[in-house]
Amino acid sequence: MSTGASDRSNPFSSRYVRPGAIPFFFPEGCSLEGLVHRLEENGWQGQILGRHGSGKSALLAHLIPAIQQAGRPTRLYTLHQGARQLPEPFPPPDPEPSSLVVVIDGYEQLSRWHRFRLRRLCRQAQWGLLVTAHRSVGLPLLLRLRPDLQLAEQIVQWLLRDGPSLIRPDEIAAAYQAHQGDLREMLFRLYDLWEQRAREVAR
Repeated sequence: MSTGASDRSNPFSSRYVRPGAIPFFFPEGCSLEGLVHRLEENGWQGQILGRHGSGKSALLAHLIPAIQQAGRPTRLYTLHQGARQLPEPFPPPDPEPSSLVVVIDGYEQLSRWHRFRLRRLCRQAQWGLLVTAHRSVGLPLLLRLRPDLQLAEQIVQWLLRDGPSLIRPDEIAAAYQAHQGDLREMLFRLYDLWEQRAREVAR
């Protein structure tokens, strides 16, 4: 029975690359504590901007627990393509404290009416509102994500830290360029490459 790379779980499997499973590599001069402080200064209103696959959901996975540790309960709503309104029931039927921070991942999916309704409700209830979007939606900017090849290499090296390095640096660069900086799609591509290499090693 082989004990090589083929017997090890693919490090690019969804359970290893889902939001929260990978450490968030902050840009220079930025930290989790700093973002929470900035959010608080902005009355718990903020937007995280970045293109598809830039790490917005990954950042939220680390930021939400930090917001909660700062004494602010949160409610997360994740919107996918075509979701023009928040899932019902909204607002929640149970009374929520004024310290609540509503978090919307994929805010740009909402229609103009539902954005207006949400922001008015948050204002009336004195709730915070934190969103992710591809472009500005008029909230205070918390962070704009601009992934680069160096970040892509950091993520891949972290995923490969406990096993054989079956992926070469030039292949990381090729996958990154092929998907125009979309880190999520890059990792999917490397999943297939790792599987191929693992089978070759097992022969």
